[in-house]
Amino acid sequence: MSHADNTTAVAVTDLERRFGSFVAVNRVSFAVAKGEIFGFLGPNGAGKSTTIRMLTGILAPSGGSGTVAGFDIRREAEKIKANIGYMSQRFSLYEDLTVEENIDFYGGIYRIPAETKKQRKEWVIEMAGLAERRDSRTAILSGGWKQRLALGCAILHEPTIIFLDEPTSGVDPISRRKFWDLIYALAGKGVTVFVTTHYMDEAEYCDRIGLIYRGELIAIGTPEHLKNERMQEDVLDVLCDRPQDAMGAVERLPGVKEVALFGRGLHVVAEDGEAVAQALRQRLPEAGYPLHRVERITPSMEDVFVSLIEARDRADADRREVRR
Repeated sequence: MSHADNTTAVAVTDLERRFGSFVAVNRVSFAVAKGEIFGFLGPNGAGKSTTIRMLTGILAPSGGSGTVAGFDIRREAEKIKANIGYMSQRFSLYEDLTVEENIDFYGGIYRIPAETKKQRKEWVIEMAGLAERRDSRTAILSGGWKQRLALGCAILHEPTIIFLDEPTSGVDPISRRKFWDLIYALAGKGVTVFVTTHYMDEAEYCDRIGLIYRGELIAIGTPEHLKNERMQEDVLDVLCDRPQDAMGAVERLPGVKEVALFGRGLHVVAEDGEAVAQALRQRLPEAGYPLHRVERITPSMEDVFVSLIEARDRADADRREVRR
């Protein structure tokens, strides 16, 4: 993979981080284009935060190479820190300070010139919708307000790349949606957004996604590509009477890998969707569950992620078997 050019914001090759004998990030390679919203998706403990800490100059890599904003992640960590915004999942705010005092504090850290400091502060307060709370102590703000203030502080110095590490963790759904509106607005102005999350629905908001599992990048692409090209099984949407009771009958059918309640029906993951659909049309009415609809649908990101993880686990188990 070629390293940064003038269209690339982040590029890493064989990036690795070990803690003793534990490999937290295992030879990960990818590139992020300027102005892209790139989602780094994975379960807790997959290596997301360790990767982001290497990219932001907080943690030195154990192996591999990379650039962020054109600067080398090994040799130019301080230059990277000066040219990016970083928001951790714990919101690095001072609870005893007011909203305005927090912004002033970060303005000092980023050495924002006096002539632009006031204008940038007003921009952050306006962007975060905090005009009526500017004199409030940060400790009394709700999670959603703290989240927007933390984002404002992270982009006070107008960085071209922002790293958001689990920024919506523990925040209510409405605040999460509003936060993503702010991210879209920033990307619309040409800012590159690198965001880690374990919320599958948030992956749909990203231009491209990298799926990380046990420290390894197991898939990368647009949400559409991953759903249409990387999902190895078919997903059927099934509407029948008493779906919860019907689950047992569905699970026993040959070729069915997984059954889950979904709304007022079922989602069925199958190796061969057409064959299983035929079996459902015959067996469910016979078992006393009249069938109203069965159709193949585009899988959700959660379906894709579970499928890819299961495939990786099977491959790992096969390798262990061969080594015995």
